[in-house]
Amino acid sequence: MVRLTSCPSKGCRLRRWNCLFAVAGLFVVLCVPSFAHAATVRVAVTANFTEAAKAIATAFAAKTGDTAELSFGSTGTLYTQISQNAPFAVFLAADDARPKKAVAEKLGVPGTVFTYAIGKIVLYSADPDRVTGEETLKAGDFDRIAIANPLTAPYGAAAVAAMRALGVYDALEPKFVQGTNIAQTFQFVQTGNAELGFVALAQVAGNENGSLWEVPADLYPPIRQDAVLLETGRKSETAKAFLDFLKGPEAAAIIRQFGYDTGD
Repeated sequence: MVRLTSCPSKGCRLRRWNCLFAVAGLFVVLCVPSFAHAATVRVAVTANFTEAAKAIATAFAAKTGDTAELSFGSTGTLYTQISQNAPFAVFLAADDARPKKAVAEKLGVPGTVFTYAIGKIVLYSADPDRVTGEETLKAGDFDRIAIANPLTAPYGAAAVAAMRALGVYDALEPKFVQGTNIAQTFQFVQTGNAELGFVALAQVAGNENGSLWEVPADLYPPIRQDAVLLETGRKSETAKAFLDFLKGPEAAAIIRQFGYDTGD
């Protein structure tokens, strides 16, 4: 207990104020939440989800004080790294196959797989007059069309499925410019290395430049993007907290903002 007594001298009054400030400071320290034990979780994130993941990581840090360290790449490339013991605790894939495969191959924790987003593809061009609809593909009056590698990038596989459904795949295949992931594919279109290309709706959401056609969902299999807690993160409370946050309403609002469905 701090006892304060009256004292007429200036020095005594000064000591009294110093003591009061010390008590007030202690009170503030005890009452304000602290992030002194903040931790970091390493997350492997599919390239199409780059901007949404950054926004979610920022919101997660603001709420918990913990940091989500994000690494981006194609789903196939990231899975290869995980299978080679890359130190990721969480995997956000662009499909629902590899997280299940991770569990089957004992790389992921059983019971932790869930769909965090449902992706959409668009045909996009930086030219505001280029894309008008499926007729743009059928006319074929362009030299190069960009797609992500369909063997490693689910958005590339969706683009192939859509072109086959429209009956234009064989005619357009010689014009393909293939990106290693959807981020590089988008870059090809933005820089003019391809006149147009299939990219994720999330990459052009809110973009008022260029032209695009949202490919009807019945032309390609649903792009269910699943998450999984990896065995590396089994004992990490921070990894589990990040996945819980990803399932929550705050993250869902961000995900929808970037052009995905959430399956709600």
